[in-house]
Amino acid sequence: MHMIHRHGSRYPSSSEGLASWAQKIINSTASGNNFTGPLSFLNDWDYGLGLEILVPKGRQELYDSGVLNFYNYGHLFNSSSAHKLVARTTTQDRMLKSAENFLAGFFGLEWTEKTNLLPMIEGVGYNNSLIGTYSCTRALEYMAYNATTPLSTWKNIYLKERTEALHTLTGSYNWTTTDSYNAQSMCAYETISYGYSQFCELFTFEEFENFNYSFDIEFSNMVGFACPAGRAQGIAWVEEFLARVEGHLLQTTGTNANMTLDTNSVTFPTDQNLYLDFSHDAGIVAVLTAFGFRQFAQYLPPTGPPLYQQFKASNIVPFGGRTNIEIIRTPHKVAATRPAGDQTNAYVDGTGETFYVHFLQNQRTLPLHSSFAECEYRDDGWCELSTFMNVQKRSLERSQFEYACFGNWTVTEYGTVTDGVPV
Repeated sequence: MHMIHRHGSRYPSSSEGLASWAQKIINSTASGNNFTGPLSFLNDWDYGLGLEILVPKGRQELYDSGVLNFYNYGHLFNSSSAHKLVARTTTQDRMLKSAENFLAGFFGLEWTEKTNLLPMIEGVGYNNSLIGTYSCTRALEYMAYNATTPLSTWKNIYLKERTEALHTLTGSYNWTTTDSYNAQSMCAYETISYGYSQFCELFTFEEFENFNYSFDIEFSNMVGFACPAGRAQGIAWVEEFLARVEGHLLQTTGTNANMTLDTNSVTFPTDQNLYLDFSHDAGIVAVLTAFGFRQFAQYLPPTGPPLYQQFKASNIVPFGGRTNIEIIRTPHKVAATRPAGDQTNAYVDGTGETFYVHFLQNQRTLPLHSSFAECEYRDDGWCELSTFMNVQKRSLERSQFEYACFGNWTVTEYGTVTDGVPV
């Protein structure tokens, strides 16, 4: 089983700017401004959130996930192996702590007796398959502004009426759409930090659904199929996955895989039954993009969610979200269509041992036939492993890694990039 797991619930990141926004509110009340009505709580409100690290709930999420994954996959752990299991995370505090809490749930507090945890350096210029953005120059440049226009359009649409209503309660403070959006963010962060937030009472359920959609636009543009470097940012992990399945070290790479680590069997073992990696939301979406899960490639209009929307960031990469990839061995081919619970007709007569691959996103099957035409339609969503591996052998070429990360392509109008590569 191969797993890539997002960290648990955290405090806001510095890039979100909530601490500076809070200071603006505090400065306004300190200078004598008076908020009224539903916003009157701001008159004595103070900002008390931390920065970047896990909240207590985040630690619990990863511990609980470790327990659950042990129930599902603990039997795969090889206690007689000549070496400890190698799990991987990054050097960022919340990444390291998430991995440690997961392993404590999986193995118990004595997890260090069974596992070596490898923290890979997370930072600009370091090759790291768990978060490929930092060694993809054009992605770093692009993600800073690509989603700005569609996000701004959408926020101004869905928050227009709410912003106008709240503006009448802010006295001399000029309440804008940005303030409304930050207030929605504060609802989320205070709730996971304190268990409750007065900011939540300012908005309707529909407005929070629309808030969710803003993240769908953002992630699709940063690391998804609407990003010219979407595939490139996740392709190194796909390359490592293929090597692990085939049981060999990386010899050469056309990606930003860390060759210092991936050519050494101590830091990149290929004989494990369990591969436990920890990443960010952007890292996981980039990996799914690099694999080619085009069921998530739907165009997301800046005017509102499309019908039958498949790509929803809150479903795919919530705090503590994960991808589990199961490699399944069966004594015979398994019938593609079979009645639920029918054990007698599960196998195809006259066939031999067969291997399948099964993708689960937060315990829900990602049907492989929905994205890969080479995979036959199956009730279980599996694909024969040999077929899937053949498909993925072309994924490196599809990612256009060198050109996407370092090439001289130009940014095009929103909606023109549809396959995670430059046009």
